[in-house]
Amino acid sequence: METIALLIFVYMTAWFVISVILKRNDVADVAWGLGFVVSAWILYLMNSVGNTRASIVLVLVTIWGLRLTYHIFMRNIKKSEDSRYATWRIEWKKYFYVRSYLQVFILQGVLMFLILIPVSLVNINATSGINALDVVGIFVWILGFYFESVGDSELKKFLSNPDNKGGILNTGLWKYTRHPNYFGEVAQWWGVWIITLSVPYGYVAILGPLTITFLILKVSGVPLLERKMSQNPLFDQYIRSTSKFIPLPRRK
Repeated sequence: METIALLIFVYMTAWFVISVILKRNDVADVAWGLGFVVSAWILYLMNSVGNTRASIVLVLVTIWGLRLTYHIFMRNIKKSEDSRYATWRIEWKKYFYVRSYLQVFILQGVLMFLILIPVSLVNINATSGINALDVVGIFVWILGFYFESVGDSELKKFLSNPDNKGGILNTGLWKYTRHPNYFGEVAQWWGVWIITLSVPYGYVAILGPLTITFLILKVSGVPLLERKMSQNPLFDQYIRSTSKFIPLPRRK
């Protein structure tokens, strides 16, 4: 665990340097998914090459991380620095670089380390074979991946159509939950944790999915987006008809 903590520290510090060079703190968003992929591969190569369960977890994390990295990179490359970071650039003034390093990059590294606990445990305590829990975990992960990837695709298509300007996406997966992509991301990490239950002390790794769930529901995911969407007069009606997070049939 100490090795992966050091790796993440060096990784996020390197991305901070990149952000200073490019004058774009939103590279932290690109670094997020890719950091999980790099960490998962290091853990695998150091501890459990060839182990079936560890290999499954490696594949799941790699698919999730690379898809997310590509999605965010393609979204950000076409525009200027994300408004959140641009605002902090003004508000933090002379303390901008110090606060950026600590509150954006190092904090993100700490969260990454916590969320990776299930992956670390699977690799450190690799056991042979797979069982019913592994199958359930894979199924939950697949469900989450579907919601995240399809939700992102539907939103991208909606936003690219000028006719939808000022509207609210309420079709496809977005008619069952106001945040299908965030629900999918959380579900994938709960799926990974379920797989972790098959190794000694796997239950302790629940800290991983709890961290990403709290982060999405209470900090940087749902609250920020709902605050932004609340400026749209159509949002109140959307709230009344559509579940906030867990996919449910539309309310009348």
